[in-house]
Amino acid sequence: MIKDNLDSLDVRILEILSKNAKTPFLEIARICNVSGAAIHQHIQQLTANGVIKGSVFMLNAEKVGLTTCAIVGLTLSTDADTEEVVNGLKKIPEVVECHLTSGKFPITIKMYAKNNSVFLSLLKSSVLQISGVIGAESTISLQECFTRQISL
Repeated sequence: MIKDNLDSLDVRILEILSKNAKTPFLEIARICNVSGAAIHQHIQQLTANGVIKGSVFMLNAEKVGLTTCAIVGLTLSTDADTEEVVNGLKKIPEVVECHLTSGKFPITIKMYAKNNSVFLSLLKSSVLQISGVIGAESTISLQECFTRQISL
């Protein structure tokens, strides 16, 4: 399901939920001037089609003691199995994002750690121990200026 297949109600629902995922269905129904059942049905369909991937509470990493955020580009051996590397990264809780990328690094990850020392330890003891990973180049985030939902 792509944007061309979204009707105007779908788009309006997504706009509302992307601003506040906790908006009650009945409130969305009131805003959209339709029944709560219609909203429920549209949201179920959007979820079933993969347009809505879920809803989460976003934790403030710094407030929960994770003061180091790093973006890490991984270098892989020529015979590395990308799927195997990704599966290995999934086992590391501190890795919160993983992207297959073009350019210098075939995989780029985002990870959080308590501090720089712990980050370095995790990098050496976990990430660089995954079969097929032969190097890493990290950039430490000094401050997150903003993060936002995609817009339609």
